[in-house]
Amino acid sequence: MANTKSAKGKVREISNKTEINKSVRNRYRTYIKKVELNIVKGDKIKAQDALKSAESEIMSAVSKKIVHKNTASRKISRLSRKIKELK
Repeated sequence: MANTKSAKGKVREISNKTEINKSVRNRYRTYIKKVELNIVKGDKIKAQDALKSAESEIMSAVSKKIVHKNTASRKISRLSRKIKELK
């Protein structure tokens, strides 16, 4: 438990930042799910459009240091590979 005034302030600051990080993380996961749903449906064009918006959302999370850049690149690569495999 925080005792000093500065420690209590830090606790508030951390909890606020945690909420922001959670919202960004949920947002980029939602975009990934949209791509995956279109892949399951077999709709290649919609999946490509969804991937385009998901890619910018994922890279936005990278710039905010919520996701590592290699992790983001791996996710984008795997999604694009699945889209290419669609007929």
